[in-house]
Amino acid sequence: MTRAPRRPAPSPAASVDPTDDADPPPPRPLPDDRYLDRELSWLDFNARVLTLAEDPQTPLLERAKFLAIFGGNLDEFYMVRVAGLKRRMQTGIPIRHRASRSPRELLERIAERGAQLVARQAHCLTDEVLPRLAAEGIHIVRWTDLTSGERERMRGYFREHIFPVLTPLAVDPAHPFPYISGLSLNLAAVVRDPEGGPVLFARVKVPNNVPRFFLIDRVAGEPRTPDGQRTIRFLPVEELIAAHLGQLFSGMEVVEHHLFRVTRNAEVELDEDRDEDLLQALERELARRRFGPPVRLEVVSSISDQVLDLLVRELDMDEHDVMRVPGLLDLASLWQIYNTLDRPNLKDRPFVPATHPQFAEGETPRSVFSRLNDGDILVHHPYHSFSTSVQRFVEQAAADPDVLAIKQTLYRTSGDSPIVDALIVAAKAGKQVVVLVEVKARFDEEANIAWARILERAGCHVVYGLVGLKTHCKTAMVVRQEGGTIRRYCHVGTGNYHPKTARLYEDFGLLTADPEVGADLTDLFNVLTGYSRQTVYRRLLVAPYGVRSGIIERIERESKHAESGQSGLIRIKVNAIVDEEVIDALYRASQAGVRIDLVVRGICALRPGVPGLSEHIRVRSVLGRFLEHSRVFHFGSGEPESGGGEYWIGSADLMHRNLDRRVEALVKVTDPKAKAELERMLRLAMADETGAFDLGDDGSWQRRRQGSPELDSASTQEALLRRIADGSDRLSS
Repeated sequence: MTRAPRRPAPSPAASVDPTDDADPPPPRPLPDDRYLDRELSWLDFNARVLTLAEDPQTPLLERAKFLAIFGGNLDEFYMVRVAGLKRRMQTGIPIRHRASRSPRELLERIAERGAQLVARQAHCLTDEVLPRLAAEGIHIVRWTDLTSGERERMRGYFREHIFPVLTPLAVDPAHPFPYISGLSLNLAAVVRDPEGGPVLFARVKVPNNVPRFFLIDRVAGEPRTPDGQRTIRFLPVEELIAAHLGQLFSGMEVVEHHLFRVTRNAEVELDEDRDEDLLQALERELARRRFGPPVRLEVVSSISDQVLDLLVRELDMDEHDVMRVPGLLDLASLWQIYNTLDRPNLKDRPFVPATHPQFAEGETPRSVFSRLNDGDILVHHPYHSFSTSVQRFVEQAAADPDVLAIKQTLYRTSGDSPIVDALIVAAKAGKQVVVLVEVKARFDEEANIAWARILERAGCHVVYGLVGLKTHCKTAMVVRQEGGTIRRYCHVGTGNYHPKTARLYEDFGLLTADPEVGADLTDLFNVLTGYSRQTVYRRLLVAPYGVRSGIIERIERESKHAESGQSGLIRIKVNAIVDEEVIDALYRASQAGVRIDLVVRGICALRPGVPGLSEHIRVRSVLGRFLEHSRVFHFGSGEPESGGGEYWIGSADLMHRNLDRRVEALVKVTDPKAKAELERMLRLAMADETGAFDLGDDGSWQRRRQGSPELDSASTQEALLRRIADGSDRLSS
């Protein structure tokens, strides 16, 4: 068993036997500039997403999709990270991460870098993606591009469907500047009396309950190209509204109009020590979220100085908050075009997840529980089907008369969740069902509150986690009566119980009947639902007490191996690595000669390849059609089939929030086949032939384009997809 102290030892020297005659050498000092800034590193991550959109080898509609992902990512970055920096600047709270400048300096750097990326995004759309879409008969058009007949039909559509919901709001001494809701599109209109008089300002909000892009052919006929192919044209809703502003300001002359968009602080702040009812407090704060202070003002590049000055003044913003956007605003809405068009030749090849071989139906049907009695099963989503593995596990538990109880954590799930449906069925059948619903999951708070109430009404025992902590671990346990004994079946994963994202996110999940894991999850659920303060586990590392210390303990063990002349090896795959204590432990391990490979999708504050500091560390980022989401940790060399090294999977990234402010769980993978699967994945991700992004010692990312007949140069994902399509049990390595 491993006991996890609250904080790890400050340095490897603390573990030296005090009875040694010679004093241990002091650890080599680490340079002050050893960390990359986390916020700028996040922008570099989004730049890598943009690179996929810019790549002409990416299928055309997938390029549009990556532009949408880039835009949505940037929205969230401003709503959360930039909002937090602004709050720190206003309150004088220092930034925790040691690499960071002052909040004001950092905000200036973010504004500069953000403007560069948005300019790249606009160029990619306007000069590359749109012309290529037009060559395929797909157009985003302006009002002036329509024929007179099409305009007449669209005028009728406007009168019937759009005009009744529009509300122009004047700004003058009798009408204060209106509230601008976050992420809404708005038209700033300047009007005047044609008989003379001052110019006046008004705001028209683009309604959010109509499509951003109208499919012209559905309203105004179906034109075809000369070769007979159907031409598909989309008209942005703001173009339709702008063309009819005269109807909103009857008798006035519209002098100019400009599109703008405001991003607001979306953080929810709760005083959990004061609020007795967490659900009521959270609902109250969610109602306030829409009134958070503005953090970004996006405007079209053609906006006049007078209108921009008015917006900046009325919104109480400064020049660094303004982002001039060439072309369309809100490119996250390109998802609508991607989802609307049925053009397989312009998208990634269709992919159907495969049932894991150990869950495949044979001549004699067997339950999930019977199969787990044969040994652990490691599933890899989306390559392995979620519905025929994890979902089936919960559904069979709900229907099995021998199952006594189901305990599960829910951080995010889908709107029509079969997992929730199964839990409701189980509760109505009289089983004990305990569900920890994390109602503080960012941007899913309202959905999770609704699920919590539905589950409670069905008879489930619903709890909301621990005060001051988010419950982010992905765990489920089924308690089953088997003859005269009780047996526990468990799932510990890296991703949410979300059937839809399980087809888009790359994640691992371990299904097991191992008694030690069952005992661990029993203890963990007692912590989550009761007053237990359990910190000792058998095959789990649990945050906030045990993950950081457990990882550093294993890093230091590899350092000792290297110092004694043995081979040391550390490989970690996470979404982000920011925690300074872990980074410093990795630096010292590199100085000791340990080979370290890091696969980091997003933020990386560690500098690899620095002589004397990190020359034994490589950092790589894998991006592709699936969101790389799994967290995998490997310590020690040797063949996995013979038990070489330790392998862990779980929910924790190497960030302060995960290690200090969340309940996270990593499970040790012991099954030889499962370990071999993780080994092949890690080896493939770091192979020289694999296409990916490599991080340099100066913080810059370089894309590598290499390949072989065995490895597709796009990423590890293509090799894994090919493996599923071929029905192969082996990965090229």
